[in-house]
Parts: sequence; structure tokens; C-alpha cells
Amino acid sequence: MSVLAAISITLATFGFMEFWAWFMHKFVQHGPLWFLHRSHHVRQPHPMERNDLFFLVYGAISAALFVTGDNGGRWWFWVGVGIACYGTVYFFVHDVLIHGRLRFWKKSQNPYLRALNMAHKTHHKTTGRDGSAEFGLLWVSPKYLELARKQLKIKKEKIKSESRAAEY
Repeated sequence: MSVLAAISITLATFGFMEFWAWFMHKFVQHGPLWFLHRSHHVRQPHPMERNDLFFLVYGAISAALFVTGDNGGRWWFWVGVGIACYGTVYFFVHDVLIHGRLRFWKKSQNPYLRALNMAHKTHHKTTGRDGSAEFGLLWVSPKYLELARKQLKIKKEKIKSESRAAEY
């Protein structure tokens, strides 16, 4: 398999996973598998949630594709790489940055990451299976991007005016 084909399959899979995650989240996790996903919408004292089983499922799929993919010789090996890459990004953005499950990544000043956080907070305004919005992860509505940019601009202007006031 050529390097270009491997990279193309990996990137296409990564992109497809954003759609797939949105679809599964909206229609399956907030549908028939709500009994597993519900644990993610209510505060818990435990470090693990039943919802974490979804990571295990996708990790197992990715691992199976690696194992049977002839060390990159078969196209499905690179599908497994794309799934694993998406899962890694998902973990760091969703679990670490947004939910703070590991406390090493503080609030970001990046407008895109702040917009993702806002969209996800909108999703979690409801604790029930129905009535949620914003089911994706990496694609964020332009309204949240605009709001994040405005908030950062106001924050920077406030810091500037405070520093000018401190000079006098």
C-alpha cells in the first residue's frame, strides 16, 4: 500500500468518525443505549462511567483492524489508525479539556476550543435523554465560534484597561 493511500484512508476515516460520533451520540446513545450514556449526563463520585464502555468498543474495533491488517499492508489497518487517532483526539478534547477528568489541561484561550466547550455545555444543560442539542465533538456551530471570539476580545480589552489603570 502506498503512503499516499495510507494517509488518505486514515484522514478519511478520521473525518468520517466525526459524523459517526454525532450520529451514534444523537440516535443511539440518546436512544436505545441511553442506559449506558446516562451516566455521562449526571454527576458521579466515580472516576469511571458506564458511558466509558463506548471507548472500549471503538478501541476493540480499532485493535482488531490493526491485528488483522497485515502491519499496514491491508487498507483496513489504516481505517483502524483513523479510528484510533479520532479516539485519541476525542479523549483529550472531551474528557480532558471539556470535562476535566484529568486536571493537567486548564481552560484554553483558543477561540475554537472555547467554542467546543460552550457547545458541549449546551448539550449538557439537560440531564435527560431528550431535549439535548449539539451532539458533535470537533465540528462546532459558527454561533459558538463568534461568541468565543467576542468573549476573548472583551477579556483582552479588560486586561488592557486594567494594566493602563495600574500605570497611573
